[in-house]
Amino acid sequence: MIAALAGVAMLLAAAAGARSAPRNAMAMYGEPALPPDFVSLPYVNPDAPKGGRITFGELGGFDSFNPYILKGRAPWGVRVHVYESLMARNWDEPFSLYGLLAESVRTGPNREWVEFTLRPQARFSDGSPVTVDDVIWSFRTLGEKGLPRYRNAWDKVARVERTGPRSVRFTFNVPDRELPLILGLRPVLKKDSWKGRDFAESGLRMPIGSGPYVVGDFEANRYVTFRRNPDYWGRDLPINRGKNNFDEIRYEYFRDSAALFEAFKGGALSVYRETSPQRWEDQYDFPAVKRGDIVKSIIPNGRPSGMRGFVFNTRRAIFADWRVRDALIRAFNFEFINQVINKGRAPRASSYFSNSELGMRPGPARGKVLALLEPYRDSLLPGAIEGYRLPSSQGDLRNRRNLRAARRELARAGWKVAPDGVLRNAEGQPFRFEIMLRSTVNEAVANLYAEALKRLGISVTLKTVDQAQHKARRDSYDFDMMFNVWSLSLSPGNEQYLYWGSRGVTEKGTRNYMGMKSPAADALIGKMLNARSREDFIAATRALDRVLISGRYVIPFWYNNVSRLAHRKELHFPERLPVYGDWLGFLPDVWWWAE
Repeated sequence: MIAALAGVAMLLAAAAGARSAPRNAMAMYGEPALPPDFVSLPYVNPDAPKGGRITFGELGGFDSFNPYILKGRAPWGVRVHVYESLMARNWDEPFSLYGLLAESVRTGPNREWVEFTLRPQARFSDGSPVTVDDVIWSFRTLGEKGLPRYRNAWDKVARVERTGPRSVRFTFNVPDRELPLILGLRPVLKKDSWKGRDFAESGLRMPIGSGPYVVGDFEANRYVTFRRNPDYWGRDLPINRGKNNFDEIRYEYFRDSAALFEAFKGGALSVYRETSPQRWEDQYDFPAVKRGDIVKSIIPNGRPSGMRGFVFNTRRAIFADWRVRDALIRAFNFEFINQVINKGRAPRASSYFSNSELGMRPGPARGKVLALLEPYRDSLLPGAIEGYRLPSSQGDLRNRRNLRAARRELARAGWKVAPDGVLRNAEGQPFRFEIMLRSTVNEAVANLYAEALKRLGISVTLKTVDQAQHKARRDSYDFDMMFNVWSLSLSPGNEQYLYWGSRGVTEKGTRNYMGMKSPAADALIGKMLNARSREDFIAATRALDRVLISGRYVIPFWYNNVSRLAHRKELHFPERLPVYGDWLGFLPDVWWWAE
């Protein structure tokens, strides 16, 4: 018996030692797919030629080069082209990281700590080395002065230690198996470049990063260019082979989507992402397409649908009652609107994780999903446990059945049509609200929706605002209803607190735009983060999906299980596509220019 126990102890010790040994990669669950000696990512062309320029169109403008704070508007490209993290993703796996600035990583047996060792050759664009001091300063500064999502993770760090000339260890104060990966993706900034400056203040001072590109010419609110750094330290790493192929990446800014599309048709832009199936069929017959100068490519994906649609701000009294939200979801005639906007070709998001194994299954909750929901049964809304399905119509304009059901729900919530035809509550207050908008596509949807609501005695005002005003009102939750998109991955984690966590009811700058406060959601996110197996993780995510969709916080639109990219014929991408499709890490990362 003693010998047997000793043997078990030796096996456990060996397993713990294996987990804490330095490695070049780590995965959220199981083992990383790529071997330690991989030569390139599976979805790149390792022999892609270097050179050329690609030009994108963006809506709005920019007045800052700091993308990590609430103040100001920074170009998207600064985050993805200029700065780097300790590790980088393989977008052909749900969530695995491979060494970038860090040559190795190791964790405690239960991931209660993580230690990174920097590569000796890692350099910023000014030639100075990336140091442990830069890592510690970056993580602390982001956690204390950066966006809320950085603070959420930093609050879980109990201790930071320099463990060697190029190594640093972070010890956590709560169990959270995702934290080592989250820190692995934190951007590393040059500490000395911020001397004498307040990190929380925005500005257009040139950023110094370690990434493959540096900021070139720019004019605030009009354009910005990123030039490939010929001295980039990491160009020969396996994680980078076949990537970062363009000599210059340029972003042009436009006030509205119509002007942006016309610029693409006129040849000013290299690529255009088309979100409307109808326009893809009807409006791509202009001369450049007919000549073959513009190519139409369809890129499939296997990632969750996420959620896009009109968001109820439940901080507003008018939307606090779930029955009111249920009624307004019934009044949204999706089948008719989808036919008008998309020729009926776009699938509807039936949950937040549609198009993936993470999405809730039809019917009542069972097995592990039911066990996770059961402790919160009394606080859950109808449909979470029993099963919830979005209402559907026959596709005609009248939508009579759903409008009758909507009237009944509104009456139960205390809203009735007065003799003057206006829907009013017991105090005589009319039911009226504003939809905040930013694009003409959503304006068309909102107009169709507003017409339907008139038949219920509801008055809707449509308010189209510019990007700056939209961001300011959204971040301070100063809206009744607005359109929003939540993009979700195959490995949702800590960001779920930012999207649905109760702190976001009052804390500004989160993405809990609906203002949901759900003990069940908070607990289920914790279950997801600490699941020890993929099976338990999927169960927790499906349970969270049920809480979200039955909460009736959003009027769901459609989603795209493919991307429609129109681009110049000289632009090419690999035949082998990542499971995430056209998402982060794809365009322009693995594309190249060739005549």
